[in-house]
Amino acid sequence: MRSVKRVFNKIRSENPFWSDYTCFAVAICGRRFPRKTIIRNFNSLVDREEYARSEKREIVGYLAELSKGWLRRADFRSNLQF
Repeated sequence: MRSVKRVFNKIRSENPFWSDYTCFAVAICGRRFPRKTIIRNFNSLVDREEYARSEKREIVGYLAELSKGWLRRADFRSNLQF
């Protein structure tokens, strides 16, 4: 079974200054998770203070597209390096 939480925690420990949202986006990128799985894990792993409640639907939609794999994971991670 593919665990979002395990990957999320690994990314979070490797990048302590990244937000929960960023770590979650990297964790699901290209892994083709169903929308329900993304929503369930997003609710449990990402702090609610990191996003506006009114924007949640748009954020989850973006994460679902990101999960489909249109953008390679390596490309996504390289864009996050500052």
